[in-house]
Amino acid sequence: MPMRWTACLIALCLALPVHAADLKIDLGHGSTVYSTAQLLARPDARTVAIPHDVAYGRAMRYRAIPLRDLLPGIAPGDHLQFVAADGFIAEIPAAVLLNRQGAHPWLAVEDPAHAWPDMPHEDQSPAPLYLVWTHPEAAHISSEQWPYRLVEIRLTRSVDRRFPAIVPSPTLPAGSPVRRGFAVFKRTCFACHTLNGEGHATLGPDLNIPYNPTEYLHPDLLRAFIRNPQSLHRWPTAKMHGFPTQDDMSDADLNAVIAYLRYMAKHKVKH
Repeated sequence: MPMRWTACLIALCLALPVHAADLKIDLGHGSTVYSTAQLLARPDARTVAIPHDVAYGRAMRYRAIPLRDLLPGIAPGDHLQFVAADGFIAEIPAAVLLNRQGAHPWLAVEDPAHAWPDMPHEDQSPAPLYLVWTHPEAAHISSEQWPYRLVEIRLTRSVDRRFPAIVPSPTLPAGSPVRRGFAVFKRTCFACHTLNGEGHATLGPDLNIPYNPTEYLHPDLLRAFIRNPQSLHRWPTAKMHGFPTQDDMSDADLNAVIAYLRYMAKHKVKH
């Protein structure tokens, strides 16, 4: 290759935005791929203020698109997966995205000319695509429903239908802590972990096979670990951030998750 072409190629690569990426959206009738440039150029893109951003722990402003504009035709009974580049998968029912309580989901898109800063305690940002919420408290949106570094949004069947080995028995009473714990587990833990070998996330280990954490951790130690993973292992680069406050996970929800895990320890699948 002539030297001048090599130099031009290097210059072009250096000029490309570091965080430019594509987002694939598949709602069951063919997928659509958007580049970050296309998203930023949309007429519905606007600047939104997020008073309490999950990734940064402070107020942030983003160029963003109303997420519902990108998901035409979804119905409250639908279910969507938000897939991140690092293996995190947020399972979010469409009813949450379409809520009428006043919580609004936005797809924040990084403008390469105005790069987002690194997150606290990490040497990277949530760029280039990040699901953020205005008024999340209105619909009890959890921190795990703010996925970032998104690469795909896809319509799929509900978690219960796809992964029957993680579902508690239907004979349990409606008010059972195990049932409540299962709902919390799907919203939080299942984004990073599998259970009984079922699930798509790859960030964390399976939580039932070969051993369930309730089998080797005292309940108080397990509660402390879920609140702050560093309380068990001093591991600065660990991916699990924990649920330190009542807003992140209430004590009742935390106890319910542990009740669900304890129940599932007696309902292991054999591989």
